[in-house]
Amino acid sequence: MLLALPIFDLTSCATISRHQFAEPSAAWEIRTGQLLYRTAKTTLIGDVFVRFSKNGDFELTFSKGPGVTLLSLRQDANFAEVQGGLARRGWSGPIDRAPPQLRGWLCLRDKIIAGRDQHLVRHVAGAETFLLRF
Repeated sequence: MLLALPIFDLTSCATISRHQFAEPSAAWEIRTGQLLYRTAKTTLIGDVFVRFSKNGDFELTFSKGPGVTLLSLRQDANFAEVQGGLARRGWSGPIDRAPPQLRGWLCLRDKIIAGRDQHLVRHVAGAETFLLRF
């Protein structure tokens, strides 16, 4: 048992993010609406909650009803953390090292911030389509 604890401590460090994201404040812009997410095999429609700062700090939550989070994303210019059923095991790390299945989600930050005055934001990444209505 005593040997297991140091091994667990060493291996768990690799899966825990040490990155510090900015904390949301009253100055962050908030948008709520609907997100249609489509792939060749899946179509999901749910609620989307987005908030972002002038510095590009970003959070997105995609859910299906109260208490059922499909995907949550925290992101800044260089780093991201993704959790939820659509992220499978979840992931955190530098954006340029993101797994292929999460890259479309990570592009949403720039699309949403650039379209901050638009009621409709559309993004296509390979076989994935994201359609957001705010």
